[in-house]
Amino acid sequence: MCYNVKALLQSQLKRAQRQGRLEEAQEILHKLIEMEVPDLHQVSGFSHPKLLIYTEKDSLPVVATWGLVPNWVNNEDQKLKLWNTTLNARGETIFEKPAFRESAKWKRCLIYLDGFYEHHHFNGKTYPFFVQKKDAEPFAVAGLWAEWTDPKTHKRLITFSIVTTEGNKMMAKIHNNPKLEGPRMPVILPHELEDVWINPQKSQIELSQLMLPFPEDLLQAHTVSRISGKESKGNIPDADKEFSYEELRSDGILFSEFSE
Repeated sequence: MCYNVKALLQSQLKRAQRQGRLEEAQEILHKLIEMEVPDLHQVSGFSHPKLLIYTEKDSLPVVATWGLVPNWVNNEDQKLKLWNTTLNARGETIFEKPAFRESAKWKRCLIYLDGFYEHHHFNGKTYPFFVQKKDAEPFAVAGLWAEWTDPKTHKRLITFSIVTTEGNKMMAKIHNNPKLEGPRMPVILPHELEDVWINPQKSQIELSQLMLPFPEDLLQAHTVSRISGKESKGNIPDADKEFSYEELRSDGILFSEFSE
């Protein structure tokens, strides 16, 4: 799955900068700083943080809240009940699930991340890993977005979900939660396929061909200190710093291989 991410503001502006919108991207950055929107070194989707998303409408991003709220939600209570279940959207079923199918057809987006965190299970405990590209560059993940208007306050809310797919071999070693069906990972899109994902003219078949595991030889991972519970240090710059757990040496997995 993908519930914890690292997403620095400059990284989230990568697409706009790459497409020559440098001045506008810097204006957005300054506004976000003024609004006290922080760099996200380690944040949980369950806190419903705000990130930048890119849609087919413009090469500049918009601020959106993590946790998709479809437009058919009737009230705040229904929104809150649904919110924590739409942080991720399984790519295999996005065209079938009521919460996602309209967005899957018409409202797809890109979210730029520096990396994501995933837990490994061993002897009844969990150990967090940080996963990133080997070149440490930000990358785009496939997303869905929606607009919802609160019927009472008429306040407009833009939200998103991160699309996931089957995990690659590396993720199969890390994401071994016995309560979940198979390893998962976000759909990481190569640069040349980003525009394809948000193109509203693409068919379901074409889009399904994009929702593949990202090659493990382009990724690296290492254990980090706790990112949940009382031991978590929260959203600090060192959240992704490598941290070793002696007990994992008996796990039978050479974790250092993920960084080779």
